[in-house]
Amino acid sequence: MNTISPCLWFDGQAEEAAELYVGIFEDAKVLDVLRYGSVGPGQEGSVMTVSFQLRGQEFLALNGGPQFQFTEAVSLQVFCDTQDEVDYFWEKLSEGGEEGPCGWLKDRYGLSWQVIPNVLNELIADPDPERSQRAMAAMLTMGKFDIADLERAAVGS
Repeated sequence: MNTISPCLWFDGQAEEAAELYVGIFEDAKVLDVLRYGSVGPGQEGSVMTVSFQLRGQEFLALNGGPQFQFTEAVSLQVFCDTQDEVDYFWEKLSEGGEEGPCGWLKDRYGLSWQVIPNVLNELIADPDPERSQRAMAAMLTMGKFDIADLERAAVGS
């Protein structure tokens, strides 16, 4: 068990969300589903929490009610090796949600994700400040990242 695990607050969609995420990621699984008992605060027998795992990271989805909503102040980052991975996660996670700038999106539950190609950090951290700044400038114009365009920008073509 991880010593730190994110708890994601949902308004009745914890199980649905966990099943969606587990269906998108390889090496993912639902670990446990707990239901409310007779003392509540949820309706007896309804899902209280769903523990699940994505890429080795454990999460808890809690049906806590309508009091709290997700904001961009917290996001989950998905690091990708290839453009196919970027495209896949962008499409699957943004379906029914909202695409944003610079690799950010919101899924259908309002949870923010960043779909990031691993090469982006290398390009922005390039020791050549001109290459780095060209990559940064290109990044700032994108929604979903295009690895080839980032690499072309870094070399100045």
